Amino acid sequence: MVCLLSAPAFNLIGRRLRAFSWLACVSFLSLGLHAVAQAEPVAGKDFSVLATPQAVETPGKIEVLEFFWYGCPHCHSLEPILEPWSKKLPGDAQFRRIPAVLSDGWVPHARIYYAFEALGVLERVHKPFFDAIHRDRLNITSEAAMNQWLEKNNIDRKKFDEAVKSFGVQAKVKRAAQLSAAYKLDGVPMLAVNGRYTISAEQGGSQAGMLNVTQSLIDVARKDARK
Repeated sequence: MVCLLSAPAFNLIGRRLRAFSWLACVSFLSLGLHAVAQAEPVAGKDFSVLATPQAVETPGKIEVLEFFWYGCPHCHSLEPILEPWSKKLPGDAQFRRIPAVLSDGWVPHARIYYAFEALGVLERVHKPFFDAIHRDRLNITSEAAMNQWLEKNNIDRKKFDEAVKSFGVQAKVKRAAQLSAAYKLDGVPMLAVNGRYTISAEQGGSQAGMLNVTQSLIDVARKDARK
C-alpha cells in the first residue's frame, strides 16, 4: 500500500520543512561565525612578527600601515573595502598609507603620492588616480597623458612638478624605501600593526580575511601596551 498525501497536506509539510531548514541553516551559520570571531590569528601562519620592531609615527596610538603601489591591481581591488574599514577603526588606532618602494620602477608612483599629499589633494584624487591607471589605462610615463589627467582633476601642472621635485617629497620617498626594507616587504598590499606585525592577503586567506586579522592584531597591540 502506498500512502498518498493530499495536496494541502503536502504543501503544509513542505512549508514546515522549509522553515525548519532555514532555522537550522541560520543556527549553523551563527555558530560558524561565532567560531570564526573567537579564533585568534596564529603567528607565522596568519601574520608575521618582525624580528626588529619599528618605531611608530604617533606615540600613544596603535599604528596601522598599508603598504601599496599604484601599479598593483590587488592594491586597487583592496581599496573599496579598505577605505570604509579604515574609517571605522577604534579611536586609539591611527591609519596611514605608505607607497612601497621595492624597485626603482616604483619610485615615480611614490613621488606622485607624496606630491598629491603636499598639494593637499590626496584625499580627493587618491582613488581616481588608482582608477585611472587600472580602469582607464593611464600611462604615467607619458607627459601628455599625465598633463591631461592633472588638468581634468583640477591640479596645476607647474605646482605638481614643483612638488614632485621638492626636497620634502624626495625625503618622504627615501623614507618609504627605508620602511619597505625595514618591514621586510616582498610584495603588496601589505598591512602592518604597531611596528611589530605584518599581514598579507595570502596570510589572511583573502582581502577581507586580511582586514579581519589586522583587526584582531589591533586588539593584541592594545593588550601589549598594557603589559
